[in-house]
Amino acid sequence: MEDQKKSLIRSLEDEEKEEKNKEEKISFFYFFSYLGLAIFLGILTGFLLTKIPFKIGPEEKKEIKKEKKAAGVVDKKIFKDKAEGVLKEGGIDGEGNFHLERPGGPSQNVYLTSSTVDLSSYVEKKVRVYGQTFAGQKAGWLMDVGYIEVLEEK
Repeated sequence: MEDQKKSLIRSLEDEEKEEKNKEEKISFFYFFSYLGLAIFLGILTGFLLTKIPFKIGPEEKKEIKKEKKAAGVVDKKIFKDKAEGVLKEGGIDGEGNFHLERPGGPSQNVYLTSSTVDLSSYVEKKVRVYGQTFAGQKAGWLMDVGYIEVLEEK
C-alpha cells in the first residue's frame, strides 16, 4: 500500500514537473516568436521607408523659389552711392553689363557692373543699388554695385 501511495505521488509530481516544463517552453517560444516578429517588422518598415520618395510640400516649394530680396555687402564707406530703377540687361559700348532704367529717358540710365553680386537674378525688377561710381567713357553714370535690394517685382 505504501508503494502504491509513492507511485501515485510520484506520478502526480512528475506530471506537475512536466506541465511546468511544458509551460516554460511555451512561454519561451512565444517570447522569442514575438521578439523575432518585432525585429522583422522593424527591418521591413525601415526598408520600405527608404523606398518611398519624399515630396516637398507647396509651402516649402515657395520658400525655394522665393528669390533673395537683397544681396551683397553693406559697407557704406566703400559703397557710398545709390540709385533706383528697373534693372535691365546690357551696357553701353562695352561699359557695364546691366543698366538701371530711370525716369527721364536713356540719359538718366545708370550703367552697372559688379564683382560681388550676381545682378542677372534681379533683371526686370525695380531695385535699389549701392555702389561706387567710376568715370565712364560713354556712360554718363557707371557704378560698381556692392549691394542690391528689390523694391518691387514686376
